[in-house]
Amino acid sequence: MVIESSSFPFTAIVVTDGSIKNEVAISISYTHTHNNPIAKTVHHTVHITSTKAKLFVIRCGINQASNQDSISKIIVITNSIYAAKKIFDLSSHPFQIYLVAILTEL
Repeated sequence: MVIESSSFPFTAIVVTDGSIKNEVAISISYTHTHNNPIAKTVHHTVHITSTKAKLFVIRCGINQASNQDSISKIIVITNSIYAAKKIFDLSSHPFQIYLVAILTEL
């Protein structure tokens, strides 16, 4: 399904990963549309939780995709269902700043 969707010109695919090693968070996002890479972002930071790192990289990928003309569908592939669920969790939690930024982009 993802490969078929990637061939449509109005679909962007955002693949993200975030992890922490030796107290350094690394967040990577690859954004593709119509089988062409748009952007690759890599961020390093310290003293942050893995959920914050993953939400941040999802935010970066959605930002890159939504800045492209004529994109009407964004598919996000992530290794953290927990972080992805937080995007749509409207209750009060410490990740609200990321939630607002992501939903504003969408």
